[in-house]
Amino acid sequence: MYKIVKKRVLNPAGTTIEMVVEAPLVARNARPGQFIILRLDEYGERIPLTIADYDKEKGTVTIMFQPVGQTTQMLNLMEEGDYIADFVGPLGKPTDMEGLKKVAVVGGGVGCAIAYPVAKGMHEAGIEVDMIAGFRSKDIVILEDEMRAACTNLYITTDDGSYGEKGFTTDKLKQLIESGKQYNEVVAIGPAVMMKFVSATTKPYGIKTIVSLNPIMVDGTGMCGCCRVTVGGETRFACVDGPDFDGHLVDWDELIKRNSFYIEEETEAKKHVCRLTGGIRRG
Repeated sequence: MYKIVKKRVLNPAGTTIEMVVEAPLVARNARPGQFIILRLDEYGERIPLTIADYDKEKGTVTIMFQPVGQTTQMLNLMEEGDYIADFVGPLGKPTDMEGLKKVAVVGGGVGCAIAYPVAKGMHEAGIEVDMIAGFRSKDIVILEDEMRAACTNLYITTDDGSYGEKGFTTDKLKQLIESGKQYNEVVAIGPAVMMKFVSATTKPYGIKTIVSLNPIMVDGTGMCGCCRVTVGGETRFACVDGPDFDGHLVDWDELIKRNSFYIEEETEAKKHVCRLTGGIRRG
């Protein structure tokens, strides 16, 4: 059992939740870019969530999520002092930072919760980091103070111009590149469509672009096959071969189509009650 020691809502709209969980063995081995799999109780499904932060001394791991699916909605009902049945990790390959000197990390929406530990890890490693964080509007901005402390320069954009600079993350990224910024690499984390267009933005400049394909993971072990993705003409699995891949080699149209396969089933799951568990539906 894994105790929830802290819970907080990260923005005024209440769209993103942060939880700090006691998990000493996971915290001891965690690195930026990796994820965990949790199960709320014996009846629950297994879901992957990215490790947003970790404290090796305190033995805690921080996760952030949006309560949109069945399990994340039920996770949001849990409070400090409650226990999660299973919390396994770290899983996946950590973000490769070797040889990098100057990087742009681009986060979109809740993807900033994943981009933040990557930027922080690079910044602590002595890499110069420009971070671009994009949101639809001011009320859903998250982690501004944390991101500012984890990079050299922070640029916030909003679609409606209600905070920071008006426009998309790709607009700001192109502006920085054309102003003379010499990036060794760009890291993009967020909705698949955003990562597709970040990759398209950097390709003409020949800047290596790494994307995190966490959004398409389900099982987290490669067994279910839901996270299959074509990279450079070859089949890869986001959970075991990634989650980081070269954005210029990803078949984005296929990935985006796959990401929408189970929308109908996900909607049905919110109201379905399993008779095999005596009417209990807990994730």
